[in-house]
Amino acid sequence: MKQIKNILTFATLLLSLAITPSAWAISLDDAKNQGLVGEQLNGYLGVVKSTPEVDNLVKTINSKRREAYAETARNAGVEINIIELRIGQRLTQRAPTGQYVQTPDGQWSKK
Repeated sequence: MKQIKNILTFATLLLSLAITPSAWAISLDDAKNQGLVGEQLNGYLGVVKSTPEVDNLVKTINSKRREAYAETARNAGVEINIIELRIGQRLTQRAPTGQYVQTPDGQWSKK
């Protein structure tokens, strides 16, 4: 009886892994706290330590940011680069201690 229970538990675990692969994807907060990504001066997320998962996360987040920046720029009647720079400045200033930010010379610095 115990062996059947163990087999069912194992089968359930395997099935859950197969059905929900996105549950194992890294979150933005985790990536920042682990020093894998950081805020850039241009308002976009940058890769500090590259992995396929981190690269995909950055690509996805930056695509969403670009859409939001474009909408904000249209509504404000300004060029998108103005919005990108202003938000980049705010994001780097507000980054918590221990996270990476881009310096003016393009290097990564831990706050």
